[in-house]
Amino acid sequence: MVFKRLLGSLGLGGPTVDTVLDPGTARPGGALTGQVRLEGGDADFDVEHITLELVARVEAEHEDGESEGVVAFERFTVGGGFRLAAGEERSVPFTMALPWETPVTELYGQGLGIVLGVRTELAVAGARDKGDLDQLDVAPLPVQEAVLEALGQLGFGFRSADLEYGRIGGTGQQLPFYQEIELTPAPQYAHQVNEIELTFLAGPAGVEVVLEADKRGGLFSSGHDALTRFTVGHHDSRDWNTEVDGWIRHLVEHRAAYDSHASYGHEGHSGHGYGDHGHDGHRSGPGMGTAVAAGAAGLAVGVVGGMVAAEVIDEVGDFFEGDDEGEGGEED
Repeated sequence: MVFKRLLGSLGLGGPTVDTVLDPGTARPGGALTGQVRLEGGDADFDVEHITLELVARVEAEHEDGESEGVVAFERFTVGGGFRLAAGEERSVPFTMALPWETPVTELYGQGLGIVLGVRTELAVAGARDKGDLDQLDVAPLPVQEAVLEALGQLGFGFRSADLEYGRIGGTGQQLPFYQEIELTPAPQYAHQVNEIELTFLAGPAGVEVVLEADKRGGLFSSGHDALTRFTVGHHDSRDWNTEVDGWIRHLVEHRAAYDSHASYGHEGHSGHGYGDHGHDGHRSGPGMGTAVAAGAAGLAVGVVGGMVAAEVIDEVGDFFEGDDEGEGGEED
């Protein structure tokens, strides 16, 4: 989406900014490229800086319930320190690295309901203006895609995805929020669990895979949550169906609240608790009307496209408008 916005703080006759991302989807830890196109106004203006800000629509849980808002999770200054002449057209190309934990917004071209944006801030003559949003599409890393495809082939179905404000204790999480992908159980596990929740925490060396099961209660026992964590390398090659099925079996057959360490697919010793996860018990469902509903079929290619019924997001700006005062306002 291309946007053009007159700097409201400068009034009529001020410069306009038009930010264009290069076509295609980005990937966590990869490069985001494009250009910021400027058009001078009725007079010369000194451009102090051009800054791009990555923002996400995030859900937060607190004592009074849930709230939704915008979180800015990275900023890049891509230009500035020049005079823009009246009527001058100038293009400022940029290349910036996305954080490794940037959430995934699509799988095999099908949107997951996650809303990310790139917001442009132009500082001119002492005035600053944050322009409208440019939608940011992010595809999974190969190892993330492999895990998701294995889950689909094992019979798990996609239920929803959202972003949760807070931190998962015992992990190397860097961003102030994490992505949650909720899955319906495969038939062979349906009698044991209500759903599986999956979080990827990527980094330069690999990806932490955090799994949580909402386990069903028995005749003489109540339901409870079980968690486990594994780490895989970016270039690992293995039988992913067998690997992931082993993870799920470990998850549903153990009552431990959290595996404190499991490196490169090998189980570690059990620990307990979320640490500073931000809330207790079962992690919440999707918020802000962006959940993507799916049937019981899997996530593998050829299935998602035909089964997912997603809410269409016509204008990403509608999800961010008027939320600036909420940025950074929530607490763990």
